[in-house]
Amino acid sequence: MIRVMLIDDEEDALDLLEILLGKMGNVQVVGRYMNPVQAIEALNHSPVDAVFLDNQMPGMKGTEAARKIRNMLPQLPIVFTTAYAEYAVEAFEIQSTDYLLKPFTIDRLHSAVTRIQQSLPAQSVIQPQAGQRTTIALTVQCMGGFLLALPGDTSRGLAWKTKKEKELCAFLIHHAGKTVSTAAILEAIWPGYDLNKAKTYLYTCLSYLRKSLAEHHIPIRITKADQGFGAELDGDIVDIIQFERLLNEPGSEEEMNEGSYNKMNRLYKGEYMEACDFGWAIAKQLEIKALYMRLLRNWYAFFQSQGKLTLAADSLQKVLLLSPDSENDGRELIKLHLNAGNRKEAYDVCLQLEQAVRMQLGTELEEETLRLIQHTKNKSERQTQ
Repeated sequence: MIRVMLIDDEEDALDLLEILLGKMGNVQVVGRYMNPVQAIEALNHSPVDAVFLDNQMPGMKGTEAARKIRNMLPQLPIVFTTAYAEYAVEAFEIQSTDYLLKPFTIDRLHSAVTRIQQSLPAQSVIQPQAGQRTTIALTVQCMGGFLLALPGDTSRGLAWKTKKEKELCAFLIHHAGKTVSTAAILEAIWPGYDLNKAKTYLYTCLSYLRKSLAEHHIPIRITKADQGFGAELDGDIVDIIQFERLLNEPGSEEEMNEGSYNKMNRLYKGEYMEACDFGWAIAKQLEIKALYMRLLRNWYAFFQSQGKLTLAADSLQKVLLLSPDSENDGRELIKLHLNAGNRKEAYDVCLQLEQAVRMQLGTELEEETLRLIQHTKNKSERQTQ
């Protein structure tokens, strides 16, 4: 769970940001302040993992507050949320984690949360079932970005000498267990480069990569065979390999339980190779996302049939996080909340769906959705009277 503090001089902006963050499931708002001075004071005794900070505030600008926070807590992720683009350079100088321009989409906010998650100490451990072997620490993270955790200290990731070294390692793991031809590697990572220069860059990155893996005792071996290169590794240390097993080998109803559901969601830290800008990863990214959404819908149907409405709502909310403009899923979730008597939660989903379809896509909602939203609003208004 990521603990965040929100700082904005507009209460409506704080409300909206808290609602959107609450939809993500792995974020907890532990403090919200309209006065940056009070917020900075609270950081002395309130542990948080990240700060969301507006810039234009009376008394102290966000950039000034960020510098004070940076002096107190040098590694604390700071995300600016502002309507002004001109402060982006200064925010970069302060080493902010992200810079969100209002109004931002929930997808853009999710990307910022992913960046926060990647900057925090992270360790994924798969808990064994009875009779299975001991826990396995994941070394290779492909979901929500790309990171190699250091054995013995999974709070630290391997520091890359160059961006291309990182991309080469990710590309070889993307093809784990297979040798990829030199020509295919060059086309994927150095497209349009002079052939001789591209080969020089490839061999330099391979040298860097082999040295880094050996120095840090990371259990990945780069091999050469058949005019190409490959990565040999144990599939149990790679999150995407474990995640794909869950997606492609759904268990029977007897095997479906809350533990299995939580295991699947722990592995999903974000989209495949998210925010890495690897063009060769896009097809698999879309495939994994579609499979995950389909499985979440299956879990929704299962939990609903078992009368576990909280988990049913959680699975649908995760679908909407991945596809905010999905009206079918939105309507199902609104109905689920209404039937459970959760009118506020139903109304929040209405707002989220309206924003996604009308503001992001620029289209009108379907008639069935409009009737349901109006029905929900009428119920909420009667409840407050």
